[in-house]
Amino acid sequence: MPNNLTTPHSYRGKLIVVEGIDGSGKTTQLGLLAKWLIAAGHRVFLTEWNSSDLVKAATKLGKKKNALTPMTFSLLHATDFADRLLYRIIPPLKAGMIVLADRYAYTAFTRDVARGVDREWVRELYGFAVKPDVRLYFRVPIEMSLERLLARRMKLKFYEAGMDMGWSTNAIESFRLFQSKVLEEYDRVTDEFAMSVIDGARSISEQQHIVRDLVSRAIAEPQPQEAIS
Repeated sequence: MPNNLTTPHSYRGKLIVVEGIDGSGKTTQLGLLAKWLIAAGHRVFLTEWNSSDLVKAATKLGKKKNALTPMTFSLLHATDFADRLLYRIIPPLKAGMIVLADRYAYTAFTRDVARGVDREWVRELYGFAVKPDVRLYFRVPIEMSLERLLARRMKLKFYEAGMDMGWSTNAIESFRLFQSKVLEEYDRVTDEFAMSVIDGARSISEQQHIVRDLVSRAIAEPQPQEAIS
């Protein structure tokens, strides 16, 4: 199967993707970008990871019972992604809209591999994915991510902290171990897929300025002729 993630798509719209570990600030930046684009008159569609109604109930139940193995987790998220791609990403792209995705296939490339799933197998699993026009990775240190998350809520989530791996019974220590592995994979992914790396430790306004500049350039690029005709 050819890997579409390495081939530019031919749709009229633009696909903008943000990535980063939990607490990286990517969702905040995407929200600000959406407001800016809408104010500028663009048609915008937002989509996020693990939001398909098709598998949401199964994933929620599995998480509640702490019953998801790394492979099951991987396959459920791939099913979720395929459903969202077919019904919530490609249609607005065909309609010429700007699709903003909070996490994309790259999340699987980092989290699944951090959990021990074969790196090449995961990439082949998502070989049908559309290549984003802009790929943004918000890089933050583990401790900053942890501080931000604990400032918002009392405790870390079970899978967010990688507790399913059994590396530590302490949620904070487990988070450090798991997310460190995720960060290592993100370093690999950003090089492999030419992602734009943004320092998530910078101020919100500084980050947003960089985001808008990168997205403006992508929007200004001419649309493929085959999609217009």
